[in-house]
Amino acid sequence: MPYFGSEEMVKELKRALSNPNVQADRLRYKNYITKVIRYMTQGLDVSALFMDMVKASATVDIAQKKLVYLYMCTYASDKPDLALLAINTLRKDCADPNPMVRGLALRNMCNFRMPGMTEYIEQPIVAGLRDKASYVRRVAVLGCAKMHSLQPNTDIDGTIVNELYALLRDPDPVVVVNCLRALEEILKDEGGVVINKPIAHHLLNRMKDLDSWAQSEVLTFLLRYRPRSDDELFDILSLLDSFLQSAHAHVAVATLRLFLQLASAHPAVQADALLCTSAPLLATCGAASRELRFAGLCHVQQVMRSQPGLFGTHYKRFFCGYSEPTYIKFRKMEILVELVNDENVALVLEELRSYCTDVSPELAQAAIAAIGRIAQTYSEKCLDILTGLLALKQDHITSAVIQMFRDLVWFCPQSTAAVCQTVEACVDSPQDSEGKQALLWLLGEHGDQISSAPYVMEGYIDGLKTELSSAVKMELLTASVKMFLCRPAETQDMLGRLLHYCIEEESDVCVRDRALLCYRLLQRGVEETRKVVTGPKSDPSMSVLTGRQEEPISQWASTFNTLGPLSGCDLCPQTAVISAADQPSSSAEKELLPESTDVTLSSPDDTEEEISLSLGPPLSHETFEKMWLDLEILQRQTMGFPRPRTALDTLQAALQLVKIQTLAFTPGATVPWKAYIYTRSTGTLILAELLQGDQHAPGIDESLVVSVKQQPVNQHAIRGFVSILKGVLGDVW
Repeated sequence: MPYFGSEEMVKELKRALSNPNVQADRLRYKNYITKVIRYMTQGLDVSALFMDMVKASATVDIAQKKLVYLYMCTYASDKPDLALLAINTLRKDCADPNPMVRGLALRNMCNFRMPGMTEYIEQPIVAGLRDKASYVRRVAVLGCAKMHSLQPNTDIDGTIVNELYALLRDPDPVVVVNCLRALEEILKDEGGVVINKPIAHHLLNRMKDLDSWAQSEVLTFLLRYRPRSDDELFDILSLLDSFLQSAHAHVAVATLRLFLQLASAHPAVQADALLCTSAPLLATCGAASRELRFAGLCHVQQVMRSQPGLFGTHYKRFFCGYSEPTYIKFRKMEILVELVNDENVALVLEELRSYCTDVSPELAQAAIAAIGRIAQTYSEKCLDILTGLLALKQDHITSAVIQMFRDLVWFCPQSTAAVCQTVEACVDSPQDSEGKQALLWLLGEHGDQISSAPYVMEGYIDGLKTELSSAVKMELLTASVKMFLCRPAETQDMLGRLLHYCIEEESDVCVRDRALLCYRLLQRGVEETRKVVTGPKSDPSMSVLTGRQEEPISQWASTFNTLGPLSGCDLCPQTAVISAADQPSSSAEKELLPESTDVTLSSPDDTEEEISLSLGPPLSHETFEKMWLDLEILQRQTMGFPRPRTALDTLQAALQLVKIQTLAFTPGATVPWKAYIYTRSTGTLILAELLQGDQHAPGIDESLVVSVKQQPVNQHAIRGFVSILKGVLGDVW
């Protein structure tokens, strides 16, 4: 909104700028121009002064020219007729003897956003590309990209493109990098700038002349080049070796990404590169900038997926600082859990215990969850800490500890007795729904080991009318039926009251349906109810899912030094389908296209269609387990032969070749033997379990059985997957 009195102010400025006495006094004249710019930046409309400001550009004062050029760029679109006068003035300045004036005029002329500007700026830009002054060439190169953006739908000028490719060998390093940026913008519809062997080698030899940001940008462009031989590959890696330990974190990380891609066929070289870059990554994790620190932590987590012990000796660097923001503390705790070993477990647990009393409930619960994950390996030490936390009598702490007890009993059945004893001695009940569900699950599954279980459960039944969570009510129904099966005399009366209320008075349909299910099961008899309700109290074979296997570096290298690790969407490239419009336009571009990550095999059941498998984004163990429990088995098939007797690493490598990822498997001597695998096909996710020695199928104990689940369902993809899996297992056998 215009200021009050703005018209009078503009008139006063116009009189001053046109006053010959003011124009004669350079300092006074410049002060009035500065005042015009100040009012312009404050939102005052001073476009009426356009002609006077154009006249003010006729000066040898560089600072005054900058101010006038800024004014003209701001109001050129509002005054298109008068802007032609400004363009003529700028074109004259493009021929000025001073290279600073030439570059400044060309840069501002390219900033005019007006229709038909291309015909005015093309000739000065071409002249600027051949200018003797490096500053003018820098501006002219970027002006080519700006000129293309003014008319993006027109044909690309081959002359300009050839000039830019020629300037890649310019002696000025800034001109070289600006050429790469401009070519990338102009040729983006054709795949961007092409990096062939001469260009790649030239850029590598010029790396030491570039500043740090230009180095990281050139390294990103070099990702498009593929060496033709191992000799050329190792020559390139030798040139890049010194940049792995650069003092600038972004250069070191960009170099590491290029190393990982070029040396994809040499795992030992990749491991050495990760080791060399560990110091810059650790330095980034301690940077003064919080954003840079967070980025460093995310990339450390990514590296640990393949090298979990790389930062083991530096675990103290990941202890949380008091003043650090919560999102950094969360990342550090996740890393600490991965770094725990026999030597540092005591110190790490002591550090995590101090976070459990943080003023932030979310941070305290995250610390308790971290201790719970460590407890799956060091259960005795963690149980003492978790039990001590219950004495604090804080609602959010009690709830988180009870949830960890539930998970610990499931994964570590040897801890059941100690957990039940602790739960029985706990006098405070959790107040949130997640904590209540965890406690009710413990009471239902292990009520025979907790003497006060029926009485605790009766308290929840008596307060059912005030309970708001439907999930808690359904868990209470299931736990009460389980309690009735093991302690009927103490539970019969309150179970009857619970079922009567949920069937007759409960308004939630899901709770009412669960109550009817329990009631009808009990009508069929205790034994029938036991078969349906009672399941395994723990599954030791699933404990393999809690440990993380070392992933191949190639699985995450493509997202390294991108936003993927920061956003938590650390995804591998999906299956890419190149349309006719996206086909390479030349043989040089064809050589630069990345190799496909898909495996396409014909299905013997349907010769007309093909099954395409791809690795896709990696699944975490928690995500796989949740999906496996939620989905239904769509196909169970006997493979016809037992588990291959080769080493498990050999089996995993064979599956990896056909783009089937191994999540976890039990040791070779374990009965029953299990393996969990997954892959992707035509937009669907396929989960599978390999099982040998199934007690539910005594006739096929020695045969390998595969159970397949899928989301979304695609029967053709399932048949093809089973066929491919059978072929791989047969070859290994």
